[in-house]
Amino acid sequence: MKKRILGLIILVLVIASAAVYQIFLKPKLQKITIHGYLGGEKSGLFDDERFTGVMLENYGISIRYKKAGSIDMISAPLENIDYLFPSNYTALELYKQKYGSVYKRAEVVFNSPIVLYARKGISEAFKQQGWVHTDDETEYIDLSKLINAILEDTRWSSIGLDELYGNIYVLSTDPLKSNSGNMFAGLVANMLNGGEVATEENLAENGKELKRFFSKLGYLESSSADLFNSFLKTGIGAKPVIAGYESQILEFSVEHPVEWSYIKDDIVVLYPEPTVWSAHPFIALTDNGDRVIDALLEEEIQALAWETHGFRTGIASEQQTGKRFDINGVPGQVKKVIQLPNPDTMQKIMAILSN
Repeated sequence: MKKRILGLIILVLVIASAAVYQIFLKPKLQKITIHGYLGGEKSGLFDDERFTGVMLENYGISIRYKKAGSIDMISAPLENIDYLFPSNYTALELYKQKYGSVYKRAEVVFNSPIVLYARKGISEAFKQQGWVHTDDETEYIDLSKLINAILEDTRWSSIGLDELYGNIYVLSTDPLKSNSGNMFAGLVANMLNGGEVATEENLAENGKELKRFFSKLGYLESSSADLFNSFLKTGIGAKPVIAGYESQILEFSVEHPVEWSYIKDDIVVLYPEPTVWSAHPFIALTDNGDRVIDALLEEEIQALAWETHGFRTGIASEQQTGKRFDINGVPGQVKKVIQLPNPDTMQKIMAILSN
């Protein structure tokens, strides 16, 4: 009996000691609020209550952001800014060229491939032309064939789409302001170079065709999120095919399951052969910004970024199956990938498109 009472006393003392530690002795997180610029495609994650809750409770971080294109944010005012969160390394290199290595740390925390989004009728017409093929439910598009058709001023009606006006085109965001458009421009430049990574030298030969490709598009959105939302809302006539991030459709299917159930049979994800990876580097400009990188790389945040917002992180095991989302044809792995041109060549591409 005495041993039992002694055991209970010890247990009570242990619990009491733990409570005292938690209340009085445990080091308290220094809570901070940080400010920065964020690519619009990541705003869904940063607005997610689970994300903001984990960041504040576990890491003492409250994040504020201004939405900006990945290229635009490099030239934006940086006073009282703790971070930049663009969507590719070109933005980081542009930052280095403008400011030097005046930042605390930069780490890639998310990834997403560039894809094309189209309505089912367009995908079927592309299949009839031999531009699209299906492999294990995933639909792949031969980007070179599509680019050639666009440059040859092929009309929608000539591939059986009489309801669409004018010539075939693919809309992207503005390559001079937004990362998805910038990356798509790099990918088109590669395809114009015979499927090899474009260089400054061969842009002398292919630059005119690149400019002609984009000059057909008219006004371009500066936000990937705005372009994607417009694609979903305006229908086949306004935006027949767009370039965007894979993560956008994955996120939409999870966050808006009812709306997705109405349109999922009419939206097709076309994976370019080859495509390019969009790597999202978090650029910490201050010590407070640096603190965020470690939090973003923690397993709980990485899993949330994949499971709810579609960013491929390398953490979630379900990522390897492609079965997490209610979307047909999401591959477990994206295999046919080409590198973007180097930063100097990408700047040359931007110069060509700006003239």
